[in-house]
Amino acid sequence: MENKKRIYSAVQPSGMLTLGNYLGAIRNFPLLQEEYDCLYCVANMHTLTVRQDPELLRERIYALLALYLACGLDPEKNILYLQSQVPAHAELSWVLGCYTYMGELSRMTQFKDKSSRHADNINAGLFTYPVLMAADILLYQTDFVPIGRDQKQHLELARDIAIRFNKLYGDTFKVPEPLISKQGAKIMSLQEPNKKMSKSDENVNNFILITEDPDKIMKKFKKAVTDSDGEIRYDEENKPGVSNLINIYGALKNLSTEEVEKAFSGLRYGDFKTAVGEACVETLTPIRARYEELMADKGYLDGIFKENAVRAGAYAEKTLKDVYAKVGFVL
Repeated sequence: MENKKRIYSAVQPSGMLTLGNYLGAIRNFPLLQEEYDCLYCVANMHTLTVRQDPELLRERIYALLALYLACGLDPEKNILYLQSQVPAHAELSWVLGCYTYMGELSRMTQFKDKSSRHADNINAGLFTYPVLMAADILLYQTDFVPIGRDQKQHLELARDIAIRFNKLYGDTFKVPEPLISKQGAKIMSLQEPNKKMSKSDENVNNFILITEDPDKIMKKFKKAVTDSDGEIRYDEENKPGVSNLINIYGALKNLSTEEVEKAFSGLRYGDFKTAVGEACVETLTPIRARYEELMADKGYLDGIFKENAVRAGAYAEKTLKDVYAKVGFVL
């Protein structure tokens, strides 16, 4: 494993993941485990920037791990761990915070977005969490980070911090590169196709959850926004709803845009939406069944967390000790 390039991914357990998360990233994770040294973090420390129900948060932590396993991630070939069980994350975050500028953090678009949505709780963690995100990535000498196009700003900050630290103290951190999936990288909302599908959307008809009931999936696709043109043709600017459905079907069936257009040429929107819904149900039903099995065995999930915290900690402690030595701490 030491000779392989390393991939790092962290996801907050702040709610069930969507079809967009699956097609944009998670579906590709099992394909990476043979070629890369992969770490997948359940980033529970990040969730505290917004007030959480403790019992619900605990359940969501287990749910995210179960979902990863149900989607095909092998706990022997990957490191699937819980962020708070590796103290080096918080420790490195403090050090890196001393090498991050206020202006850099104030420009982060997600800080502005969350501040507007949670105006009664604009806390220091909300402002500084990109530093913790940088620590997450840099702790593991990461080569690649799978990200959506809207997450590039956070990775750029991590790169800037790494470069700044390396210039001051010599070669310490690898400078990570983005790994962006080409197909299915950005699945849009079903009702508002000009914005990304999101699990935090207030309108439940805008997204499909990976563990969603098949009947609900079909109803949501049948309600999906299209247009009055009547032609199943890809045109993001003028036909965002239809284009989004073409993207989804193509990603589910591994077809190009042209192949999807050809397959549904001359058909009605209603038939097309039904076909997309059925393709989605076909893909997600076995994942849902395996997820429910795993959630019924919390002892098994706890065992994976415990074992992988040790594995992740071995990587993290090595980097942290190097950083502590470089800044002048007594080890």
